Amino acid sequence: MPHAHHHRRGGVTLTDTGCSFCIRSHHAERIELCLFDETGAMEMSRLPMNREADFHHIDVDGITVGSLYGYRAHGRYAPDEGFWFDPSKLLVDPYATELDRPFVHDRRLTVYGEETADLVPRAIVTRDSLARVAMPLFQPGGFIYEVAVKPFTILHSDLPEHLRGTVGALAHPSVLAHLKKIGVDAVELMPITAWIDERHLPPLGLTNGWGYNPIAFMALDPRLVPGGMTDLRNTVAALHAEGIGVILDLVFNHTGESDREGTNLSLRGLDNLTVYRHLRGQPGALVNDTGCGNTLACDHTHVRDLIVDTLRHFVLHAGVDGFRFDLAPVLGRTEHGFHATSTTLQAITNDDVLSDRIFIAEPWDIGPGGYQLGHFPPPFLEWNDRARDTLRRYWRGDAHMTGGLATALAGSSDVFARDGQKSTRTVNFIAAHDGFSLLDLVSYSHKHNERNGENNRDGHDENLSWNNGMEGFTKDAAIVKARRRDVAALLSTLFSTRGTIMLTAGDEGGRTQNGNNNAYCQDNEITWLDWSAMDGELIELTATLSALRKRFAVFSRTAFFAGTDGDVEWYAASGAPMTVSDWEQPDGATLTMVLKTEDLEIGKTRRLAILFNRAHASVDFTLPTQAGRKWQRVSTAKTGGSIRLKGRSVEFLLEI
Repeated sequence: MPHAHHHRRGGVTLTDTGCSFCIRSHHAERIELCLFDETGAMEMSRLPMNREADFHHIDVDGITVGSLYGYRAHGRYAPDEGFWFDPSKLLVDPYATELDRPFVHDRRLTVYGEETADLVPRAIVTRDSLARVAMPLFQPGGFIYEVAVKPFTILHSDLPEHLRGTVGALAHPSVLAHLKKIGVDAVELMPITAWIDERHLPPLGLTNGWGYNPIAFMALDPRLVPGGMTDLRNTVAALHAEGIGVILDLVFNHTGESDREGTNLSLRGLDNLTVYRHLRGQPGALVNDTGCGNTLACDHTHVRDLIVDTLRHFVLHAGVDGFRFDLAPVLGRTEHGFHATSTTLQAITNDDVLSDRIFIAEPWDIGPGGYQLGHFPPPFLEWNDRARDTLRRYWRGDAHMTGGLATALAGSSDVFARDGQKSTRTVNFIAAHDGFSLLDLVSYSHKHNERNGENNRDGHDENLSWNNGMEGFTKDAAIVKARRRDVAALLSTLFSTRGTIMLTAGDEGGRTQNGNNNAYCQDNEITWLDWSAMDGELIELTATLSALRKRFAVFSRTAFFAGTDGDVEWYAASGAPMTVSDWEQPDGATLTMVLKTEDLEIGKTRRLAILFNRAHASVDFTLPTQAGRKWQRVSTAKTGGSIRLKGRSVEFLLEI
């Protein structure tokens, strides 16, 4: 695989006698390499680097694996003109792959002339072993499980203390057993690269527990991955051995250096004008298409190379199956807006190492023209918030939702059948890390973010949620039962959709965040998964639904239904085909979807019916029956021509 030539764009390369260091900056007058003793406490030397065009480089003898280093950049300090050079700031190598400590926010990082070497992580010289890179195990149409590593593992009683809260925990037999039980095809790891707290959090006694605020894109966060790339590579291999793929959720839209008042830690101190987008004619004003204070100039060669090199790094050295891109339109932005054919998006999909990987876009940012659902180029899969909202509104009881439900179940051709595309690129989900948990969606009518310290102003106001008669926690048995029934119906609906599906870790067992719909800053019991409180019946249901998806090929196929040859048929509860007036019934509460599908268990084509009843009362359904055949519930051996379906439920039947 092409590899060696790549490192010249930045980072360290071990040589026979030591190490070669390379860093890129167009505007710096000069850059110094800072070497530290093995404890990292003492700065031993500052070596001026040689310059060729935008590359600053130096070869140093005697440097070995484990050596600690950083940079200092000299030049003008004139923030109004976009120059932030300040040699009192120790800067982290954007190509660092391991750091000796986590980032910690401190006012000194934002003040010109204040020395920061005692605060800033040192990069570690590493020799990254190659991973075994095979075809991605995960394929579109599968089941993705979204995992925040620390919250997912920190309270797991089977795990030894030292593994809790780390990536290594995912390779532990009891975690693997849970993933296999519910039939996970890939874990999608929320950010595990090194991040820093937003500056408003420490005074509130809060910390960022999600990691969507990176400083160095390749560097693993030592809190989550104490053993560095070796830990990640071993965990990926352990998951792969069980047939589970690994997708990394990465942030290339902004960095934690934030706005004008932010920190000088890495890219800002090295070459602010090149790396970030600024208002035209106002080099002191950062564009904020991300809502995080800055926006990476992904269309600049330096940034594009850094992004592609980062992705290559995680494939070549950890063997990951693919990537989910946070606020992905930024990757396709130029100063003229988003372009699906942008050079950067093409550089990612056409790269020799990356071209067969899985790519998932979160297809919106808050910049002009930032909502791009359906507009990413194949092979990108896309988070589908339109289907999410439709499924929520259907079960909430909103009017005129039957047609929308059917469209979402069939793979959202309204969004993805553009430009003659023949298959869906949807990632269907009902709840994600952002927003309410699945149980909170049916337990709270309003967000409750008081503990975030912003007077409940943060987070989305409209959640399309309902509380089943009481806001939040209750011991009322009838309400508790109603909520569990609604979660079961939502899970059943999600697993009935065609295309890729995603569930957030813990939602299969009814986890709660106490109504907090923006819990990124709650690195505590609000987001930590309480394994002892998980609902065993819901977990069993999830396992059953997942097995059903794997048994019947129709769900994981991504081609759009043709609507011919009985590939999909829609019926009213009476058993008659749906009519225009049935579809347009404002309070229509029932729908039957009949699918023609290969039953992989017996290798035959069969008919599978899925019945939906969102009314509160039971409804009698009749199914269209072929001569000599009858319908049997998949969950029990009951058969019959007429099926009574309880209120607020979904049922699967197979024609035998």
